[in-house]
Amino acid sequence: MVTALPPTSRPSRTTRAPAAVVEALRLLTVVFFAGAGYSIGSDVGPAHAFLGALNGTAVGVVLGSGIGYVLGGVLGRTTARSAETARVRLRSVSADTLVAGALGLVVGVLLGAGVAWPVFFLPDAYLAFPLFGFVVVILGYYGFVIGASKRDGVLALFGERAGLPPRAVAATALPRVLDTSVAIDGRIVDVVRAGFLHGLLLVPTPVLAELQGLADAGDDVRRSKGRRGLEVLEVLQREPFVDVEILELDVPGVADVDAKLVRICLDRGAALLTLDTNLAKAAGLAGVRVLNLHSLALALRPPVVAGEDVPVLLIKAGKEPGQAVGYLDDGSMVVVERARDRVGSEVSVRVTSVLTTANGRLVFGRLAEAGAEAPTPQRSRNPSPASMPGRRTP
Repeated sequence: MVTALPPTSRPSRTTRAPAAVVEALRLLTVVFFAGAGYSIGSDVGPAHAFLGALNGTAVGVVLGSGIGYVLGGVLGRTTARSAETARVRLRSVSADTLVAGALGLVVGVLLGAGVAWPVFFLPDAYLAFPLFGFVVVILGYYGFVIGASKRDGVLALFGERAGLPPRAVAATALPRVLDTSVAIDGRIVDVVRAGFLHGLLLVPTPVLAELQGLADAGDDVRRSKGRRGLEVLEVLQREPFVDVEILELDVPGVADVDAKLVRICLDRGAALLTLDTNLAKAAGLAGVRVLNLHSLALALRPPVVAGEDVPVLLIKAGKEPGQAVGYLDDGSMVVVERARDRVGSEVSVRVTSVLTTANGRLVFGRLAEAGAEAPTPQRSRNPSPASMPGRRTP
């Protein structure tokens, strides 16, 4: 049985080409081919009759006009349909792209006019004008395409005079001001080596002073944190994908280091790289672009943790006796002990351990009903920032 297509999947009706555009292009084509026929007929036999009273010149004009009428209609309809297709596709194109394309179009038209003007030296004007228009249209189109593709560069030539708002820049493309918590934590080195962080890293002197103060503290824990932060900065200076620059800049009248970092980021248009969630929230409210490595760690946390109960569909037996194997929604393999007789059914599995391998995560567990006496810890979806090792020590 043939099922009718839903309204959203039916092909759209072909838009009819505007008659004025078709006829204008057809007229130009007829003039061109009539002129060509006139020129050829005049050279072949202008004084001899070929078809009754029509001599060679008249035959050339008639044949040229007929050919131009047919080809002009095809060309006009094809151009109009192409323009309608472009209109539909341009609905999703931003205004700044169109402005840059229009500027490129103007440059292309001027360049085409400068290149094609020698055609007016031809003795026949009816040949020169169509050729001139053809060259101008082609180069104008190329100018529009190139201008739209190089939008940022074209608009940068005019700056704010273009009348368009500046395009938003990703925080990862801005210089980043390092917070003390990031240096103490040390995981930034692994993030840089993995290729997820690159470019310019700014270390203000207040951060260096705070690290130095921790390194000289009498408490062993504080001293260890300060020394670790200084060592991490030394390692980052040797990494090829980042440029660490010591920013000898302070904010007079502001005693708090966090407030100084926010002020520096606002003044220099830089992003703040931190592990302190409270500082990240305060900086965000002040208008600073923030890269919070704590949020990144939460986004990359394992889908399950030890002690958590998860539903798993057991689909096959495991390699060891009594084992059954299932998979989580993200594709992680779950190996369940003493559950081979439950293959083909969905069971509640209590996770005992999570192993991260080169091929992904491997989860081990047992049937939840087999160990119901063990308490099930509540998994925290948003652990407290105070538990993070990189949080600034008061």
